[in-house]
Amino acid sequence: MDGLLIVDKPRGITSHDVVRQVRRALKTRKVGHAGTLDPLATGLLLVAVGEGTRVLQFLMEGDKTYRARLKLGETTDTQDSDGKVIEQRPWQGIGPQDVERACASFRGEIRQVPPMYSALKKDGVPLYRLARQGIEIEREERPVTIHRLEILQVELPAVAIEVDCSKGTYIRTLVHDIGQALGCGAHLTELRRTRSGLFSIERALTLEQLAEGVELAGHPAWLSLGEALGEYPAVQLVEEACRRLRNGIPPALDEVRGGENCRPGERALLYEGPRLLAIASFEPGRELEQRGDFRLLRVFNRG
Repeated sequence: MDGLLIVDKPRGITSHDVVRQVRRALKTRKVGHAGTLDPLATGLLLVAVGEGTRVLQFLMEGDKTYRARLKLGETTDTQDSDGKVIEQRPWQGIGPQDVERACASFRGEIRQVPPMYSALKKDGVPLYRLARQGIEIEREERPVTIHRLEILQVELPAVAIEVDCSKGTYIRTLVHDIGQALGCGAHLTELRRTRSGLFSIERALTLEQLAEGVELAGHPAWLSLGEALGEYPAVQLVEEACRRLRNGIPPALDEVRGGENCRPGERALLYEGPRLLAIASFEPGRELEQRGDFRLLRVFNRG
């Protein structure tokens, strides 16, 4: 099996736990995931199977949508409810208008300091391992974009929000920073991812369904490689170009049908009939290399 599975991750397990269960259910070792969800979080997790593991990097680049619940008045060492409360401050003087003003300051492009309890690495060691040893290191701010931050409900000290954001955004850190802006602190208590790029939670299946042997063929949660990468234009290669591609030689523009849909610098899917052969970057006029008009990014062994 080669493709992408959209899973609705339950609370209380890691993303790698999901991978292990998919391996067991599908009886294959070649399984990976894109976009880690913490044990506290639920929702959409993209799980790649077989050759799908080779396209994970292309699936992690899209924007995400999250629904989150936060609690004012308490700051934790992990920025969520799985951590230890390290500070308490009164929230009683804060009203819905204050919450809106604080949230408004985080819409648009912002900078975040990644949390210590994260999978980012320092000299090959995940930061969360250092944090568990009581070690804290300096982290550089990173730019992220909050496209939309909507307040869904205010029942102080609890606040529910929905966020559309760029890749690399830490919702735990966003919640923490909102709490700091309000002056009372805050931490994340619930998190659910409902969208990642083109994929939505409505298509997902549960681990229970997978364990019960649900038929994946035709299920909306199962996508072929071409369907998973459907945002990129598709071109058909002529027979000679297919043969040369198998030897690592990318095609020229006059060897494909559908090249008018490609834009310089953007990615395209190279097909032989229904079979996906490769992902490539369209780079016309590569005179110095004389290596066609596409730069190969991934070539697949089978389609």
